[in-house]
Amino acid sequence: MKKMVFKISHDGRDWVVRNSLLSMSSPTLEELDAGIGAFLRERGFIEKGEKARVRMEFDSSSMPQWVRQYSHHYFDRIVEIQG
Repeated sequence: MKKMVFKISHDGRDWVVRNSLLSMSSPTLEELDAGIGAFLRERGFIEKGEKARVRMEFDSSSMPQWVRQYSHHYFDRIVEIQG
């Protein structure tokens, strides 16, 4: 299974993911997952029948400093994308 890691944050309107290959935003996590899946398939990162595990690590720098001490990982998520 192939793996990819993104930083995820929320800009007040949309969820935003980014890494060295892609920066994408969407108002819902479902749409974001679909967009990442489309990107991986279009770029040939995953072939038909393969899976990719996408890890999204929350970017705590997008939160106010006083909240960070209580939220070490606001949330991280792992999504499996089918080719």
